[in-house]
Amino acid sequence: MPPITRHLALTAVPAALLVALLPPLTADAVPGPDRSALSWEPCDGTKGADPRQECATVRVPMDYADPGGARISLALSRIPAEDDGARRGVLFLVPGGPGGSSLNDPSGKGQKLPREVRDQYDLIGFAPRGIAPSGSAGCGLDQGDLAMTKLRPWPAPDGSVDENMATAERVSDACAREGGALMRHLSTPNNARDLDRIRAALGERRISAWAVSYGTYVTAVYSQLFPHRTDRIVLDSNDDPDPGRVARAWLAGHEQGVEDVFPHFAAWASEPGNPDRVARTAAEVRPLFLRLAARLDREPVRRPGAEEFDGNVLRHIMLDGLSLPGRYPTLAKAMAAAGSGTVPPALPGSVPQDVAAVATGTICNDVAWPRSAAGYRKDVAESRAAYPLTAGMPRNAMPCAAWRYEPREAPVRITGRGPSTLLLVQNERDAVTPLSGALRLREALGRRAVMVTVNGTGHHSYLAHGNTCGDRTVSHFLTTGERPDGDTYCP
Repeated sequence: MPPITRHLALTAVPAALLVALLPPLTADAVPGPDRSALSWEPCDGTKGADPRQECATVRVPMDYADPGGARISLALSRIPAEDDGARRGVLFLVPGGPGGSSLNDPSGKGQKLPREVRDQYDLIGFAPRGIAPSGSAGCGLDQGDLAMTKLRPWPAPDGSVDENMATAERVSDACAREGGALMRHLSTPNNARDLDRIRAALGERRISAWAVSYGTYVTAVYSQLFPHRTDRIVLDSNDDPDPGRVARAWLAGHEQGVEDVFPHFAAWASEPGNPDRVARTAAEVRPLFLRLAARLDREPVRRPGAEEFDGNVLRHIMLDGLSLPGRYPTLAKAMAAAGSGTVPPALPGSVPQDVAAVATGTICNDVAWPRSAAGYRKDVAESRAAYPLTAGMPRNAMPCAAWRYEPREAPVRITGRGPSTLLLVQNERDAVTPLSGALRLREALGRRAVMVTVNGTGHHSYLAHGNTCGDRTVSHFLTTGERPDGDTYCP
């Protein structure tokens, strides 16, 4: 693809017209997959894979509006059902992200499933479009722009978004210049269509799924586009389905998500006997964190060969640390380091080129983002005042603020139309996909869904934190198809 300058952004075809040009959204709307390519073999180079796990490749259209055109490869994995006599079908393990992969999940978290579930389903993992070893995407970003603090950027200490807007220009230019045709076709609706192509390649009439985080949105979109291809669908740690904002709503949700979880961290971080204790009482932890972040804003800690430890790095460690109780010690150690003027043992890292490209391309292609720096400054200022822990990041300018392409189709609106085949499971305290967003998905799905809210803390709920009631309810649904009569709370 030739370089695309800012003033040549591809806006010639309205999104509504492109939607009309897409084939009808049914499983048989496009020619069948290349079944000859679906040859199961031992998985090469998959670390720690169960010896029963096998791999295959399926070819799918890069552009579903041109099904006869270029194709891309998707890497699949499976562990067959453990009881041929009890086999019901396939259970897709749909990863988070955008940019996540479930290719090794049949060997990993799939083995946490109860035996009665594993008896009934082939466990199916996959690397989504753009993620290696599927045909991978890349923007050729400089190493500095692969940092998590660039891809999920924070405003400057004074609330300025100027540096973020400059990063957005740079990243967007690189993706337009180096990303090739695939960059245009990274999107949630295409991920959902890919799921259906995998279904067809497997020879299955319907799929069951255990989807987590961003995967809940992909699978909700799938259930909207292909409602009668769904069997038993579990949506775990759920994204807000707001069709006007999409990923902007997910980011904005971090404000409340952090507020939901921080008191739990504060109680842990003030417990007597905790080797990582940072304060005598839970009430002291929040003001301590805010003071430490403000001090690092003024006086960053520098160490040769290491990333600068400033207030935004501490905030980033906080957001990551609140995602799981098992990461609380990392956050506490970072706070202790900030207090002593040293660099903590663990600093935010960077992501691979394909993950950066897919994450950026998907959220930017799903919906148009505002372009106005002034608008972001206003939103950031409001967010910083109302939610000081997250300091405006959830409403900040992302690379999408300068994205060179317009969305090729409108976001899919999630509705209650379709079979009642969905079970949502959600922790009460989740900094990444907060309960408030899950409730919006539950409302959008209407009668199609039942929701199990778990008295738990952390990202991911099912089989993750030992809540017997929640785990038993989900396992029973996957095994029997029976859901609670109504929305349920698990203490």
